[in-house]
Amino acid sequence: MSSFRKALKSRQRNHHERSQPGSRKHLGLLEKKKDYKLRADDYHKKQNTIAALRKKALDKNPDEFYFKMINSQLKDGVHVAKKSTDEEMTEEQKKIMRTQDIRYIEMKRVAEAKKIERLKGELHLLEADDKPKNKHTFFVDSKKEVHSFDLASHLKTVPELVDRVFNRPTIDTLNTKRIQGATDPKSVEKLSKQRKHQYKILCQRIDREKKMFVISEKIQTRKDLQDKRKKVKVKNETNTSAAVYKFEAKRQR
Repeated sequence: MSSFRKALKSRQRNHHERSQPGSRKHLGLLEKKKDYKLRADDYHKKQNTIAALRKKALDKNPDEFYFKMINSQLKDGVHVAKKSTDEEMTEEQKKIMRTQDIRYIEMKRVAEAKKIERLKGELHLLEADDKPKNKHTFFVDSKKEVHSFDLASHLKTVPELVDRVFNRPTIDTLNTKRIQGATDPKSVEKLSKQRKHQYKILCQRIDREKKMFVISEKIQTRKDLQDKRKKVKVKNETNTSAAVYKFEAKRQR
């Protein structure tokens, strides 16, 4: 710091807020400008709100009517809708609504099942983790051939491709035809990640289709419960299945 700034700083006076005079101590702290500004802004905000409400009341149509005026009541300062004593829908209307819900969910479930089949056709489930490993048994004539058996030569391919369950070309194909697709390790790894992502999407769609099936069953069960026949609950409802009821046999006319 330069000597000029030091001299200037030494001449500066510390700012002291004016305190409340002794004769007015009983009134509390002396209000400063920032306190007055906050109080004034709050006052003007309230005045503007009152003016806006007054203008809205003057502009209101006296003949205006809403059904909420008679169908709601004030409870703890909040308008709450009154509970209707009459049934809003008949039993027949409720059955129709549930039928529509079932049809919509069934439509979405069928669309999801079609997407699952299309994904299965594209992926073939060749590298799925939960798929059981297939076995390929080779038969030979003697024990000597068992010890000298070479899987790569028997499959007519190179040893590096023996572990593959798909896309396993023979040596003749490799010699006569040009290799198509990714060959470098980075591209192969990228394709493997994309394939795993597709398998993940497939699993999610299968879970979603199962959940939609359970929802459809639960709605159908609730629809069947509207029947007047006697019934006995056989199995409680769970997250993965609907409740099971046994109905009294009724002769159809």
